[in-house]
Amino acid sequence: MLSIAVGVFNERGYDGTSMEDLAKALGVTKSAIYYHVPGKEELLARALDRALDGLFAMVADERAASGSAIDRLEWVVRQSVRILVERLPYVTLLLRVRGNSGTEQAALERRREFDRFVSGLVGEAVAEGAIRADVDPGLVTRLLFGTVNSITEWYRPGRGASADDLADALLSMTFDGLRPHPA
Repeated sequence: MLSIAVGVFNERGYDGTSMEDLAKALGVTKSAIYYHVPGKEELLARALDRALDGLFAMVADERAASGSAIDRLEWVVRQSVRILVERLPYVTLLLRVRGNSGTEQAALERRREFDRFVSGLVGEAVAEGAIRADVDPGLVTRLLFGTVNSITEWYRPGRGASADDLADALLSMTFDGLRPHPA
């Protein structure tokens, strides 16, 4: 039920989706949906949690907490790409919420919490000398994850690069730059 609801939300927009739309897509009556959830906002909450819980499980992982800051940052970016690919419809929905409900506001606050975690890693990497000192950690975080999150706009599973290929290219471009290394 949840994956179909997410597909409808992504197609029509959450606010543009009615319970009737969901019932048609599911091939059930509205009352059948209400038997399982109190309303579409509960489906939204579950979908957004599916995207965010992956990120927070990653943040809680030992690999995000030990080692050099640059290695942890690279691991977090790589895992974020994997999570995005594995949970593409859910992450797509998360990136489209605007804070129009309490559920959306809570999801946006969790995203900001994740951004603060990543900014902290960037700041640690700056302090360790692994990232240039003239860059703002918050800006780096927004640019890195703007790049990661843009994958939702064009990536189609089964057509082209794997999650690891995407992560390799993104990390190479953002961490090493686009210019060739001198010979």
